[in-house]
Amino acid sequence: MRIAKNRKVSLDGLKYTQVKNLEIPNGGLMVHLKNFGRVKVFQRTFKNESERYYITSLFNTNTTEQISQQEFNQWHSIHWGIECYHRAIKQVCGIERFMVRTTAAIKNHIFCSIRAFTQLELMRSFDLIENWYEVQKNLYLQVAREFILEHLKQKIE
Repeated sequence: MRIAKNRKVSLDGLKYTQVKNLEIPNGGLMVHLKNFGRVKVFQRTFKNESERYYITSLFNTNTTEQISQQEFNQWHSIHWGIECYHRAIKQVCGIERFMVRTTAAIKNHIFCSIRAFTQLELMRSFDLIENWYEVQKNLYLQVAREFILEHLKQKIE
């Protein structure tokens, strides 16, 4: 999971410092996370030069130490896919925007939002759209175009 750059960690379990102050090698670094225990911390640098920190922890400390950069990259990729799904189902499919109160109506809304996302994903996989946001963008452009044309006709008359 991702952690903030100011989280307190320690190499020896005694002297704590912010995670951003550590030199973290590519293979990760075993540290003691304050109020948690032993974890392995990884650092990723993104396009805009921002650095983000992630921790991994398994039940066994020895197993946690053996987590490789490749395993971390696989987990991070899966994690990022889940984050993208949550963002799309909120922004494009409107799962959070419902004006109903009954349990049945809420369940119907959630089902329809997930179904809409599934349809968008199918369209993307068949190359009918490039990304999930394309349908929404095209719909807004069409509505805006029609609105402008309608008001131009009114001003001309």
